Amino acid sequence: MTGVAIEAHGLGRTYGRGSGGRRALHDCSFRLPAGRVCALVGPNGAGKSTLLNLTAGLDRPSTGSLTVLGSTVPGDVRDRIAFVPQDKPLYPQLSVADTLWAGAELNPGRWDRVTADRIAGALPRTARVRTLSGGQRTRLALALALGKRPELMLLDEPMADLDPLARHELMGVLMAETAEHGTTIVMSSHILTELEGACDYLLFVDGGRVRLGGE
Repeated sequence: MTGVAIEAHGLGRTYGRGSGGRRALHDCSFRLPAGRVCALVGPNGAGKSTLLNLTAGLDRPSTGSLTVLGSTVPGDVRDRIAFVPQDKPLYPQLSVADTLWAGAELNPGRWDRVTADRIAGALPRTARVRTLSGGQRTRLALALALGKRPELMLLDEPMADLDPLARHELMGVLMAETAEHGTTIVMSSHILTELEGACDYLLFVDGGRVRLGGE
């Protein structure tokens, strides 16, 4: 995959109206080449999650423009994007097996069952999602995301619930996915040592603006 995965010009997002509105992002401009593993870093409240939500098509910018996988309307390419937010929303009443089945049904023609099963690993297939630990829910959410075989993967603090061994294992899987399929990955995390060893591109966000972007 070649080209540009994400491009923003003067991108901004304000919540609320008038003088009481809160600017989550302001005048953000950057270009992320496709096929990169990008570290999205910055302090809490800097605007990282807002930027990921906009890119995933779950929110709309207040100002500026955003192009994702060649489309100015991220929602139009949602089937080519996988997003794992911090709260990792899953249906609590479904079993692990039912969740993986739903992933396959919702992504016909794209679903990679082998990859999804490999990431799900030893998760008990009959267990309900509501009974899983935080780390197990993370593994299941990543199985759904990678099983979709996305062109762009957005991960918001994906490894926070995992033990060091599991983090190392899943980071290796993400790196292999990029190398094999050219997947672009944007990963927000506070575990900077892991980002340093895995990422080849940086977006530093502070005060709602992209302060630094590049290799």
